[in-house]
Amino acid sequence: MRPHLAALALLLLSACALPAREEVALPPSFEAAGAPPSFEGMIFDMHAAFADPSRLDAAGAARAMAELEFVAAEMGLGGPRRDLDPQAALPLRQGRAEARAAIGLRADAPPQAAMEALFAAAAALRAGDRGRAANALGPVSASGAAPLERLAALPALPAVQAGTTRAMLALERRATPVFAPRRLADRS
Repeated sequence: MRPHLAALALLLLSACALPAREEVALPPSFEAAGAPPSFEGMIFDMHAAFADPSRLDAAGAARAMAELEFVAAEMGLGGPRRDLDPQAALPLRQGRAEARAAIGLRADAPPQAAMEALFAAAAALRAGDRGRAANALGPVSASGAAPLERLAALPALPAVQAGTTRAMLALERRATPVFAPRRLADRS
């Protein structure tokens, strides 16, 4: 096989392995769940939360997981913030899968449904309504799972930490210009 055809075949095969595009929109329960007001705030918040998930109560864990759902889709392939770090999609999605498994959410739940359920559960837990929180998570829970109890006792999640660290590094790179061109007037 000719080298350029082999390279083209390899490129096509790697494109097949890319994650699908996902779209999400923040739900009305976003602010009620105590989430940060910006995308960057979500990255800082979830990175800090997942650095030591044992410090989180169930409401905090639900909010951090909802932010993970949102950021994984936003920074993912075709997402509006993919330019922040196109390589972040895979680690974030691997982290999302690990987090879902840790609390018993369906692996196949659409990100929008999982995010809305988690934000609604966080708001309900902050209001002291465990029944409403359990109902919010019901549609995205795996059979036999007890997500509220698992949210209250989140273990260390290394894939989540790797994904959120990747997102933080992307923010830091964006904030630090690599090259700052001088104006013509400065070249005297």
